[in-house]
Amino acid sequence: MLTNWYQVNERRYMTVNGFISIQQLANMLGISRIAVYKKIKKGQIKAIRIGRSFAIPRKYIDSILGKTLKASQKREIDAAVKKTVREYGDTLKMLGNT
Repeated sequence: MLTNWYQVNERRYMTVNGFISIQQLANMLGISRIAVYKKIKKGQIKAIRIGRSFAIPRKYIDSILGKTLKASQKREIDAAVKKTVREYGDTLKMLGNT
């Protein structure tokens, strides 16, 4: 019974304080819980330890799901677009006129 109480309170704490569980993130990503644990261990997903479990702060969810870009990623994309326009600008113009 104590284990059940602990699990319920742990889930409540995580929800109220802006965290999601490993299982919730696994469901969002469509991967297994073990895969999420491995990504945490490799440092690919930021998580904190709460008791015996890990919790992922909600503020990191968009970046984990690929919905936000870091400044370095934006610069890389901008450079690729500029290179493409420089190398294929005339062809792109012709395609735009059809």
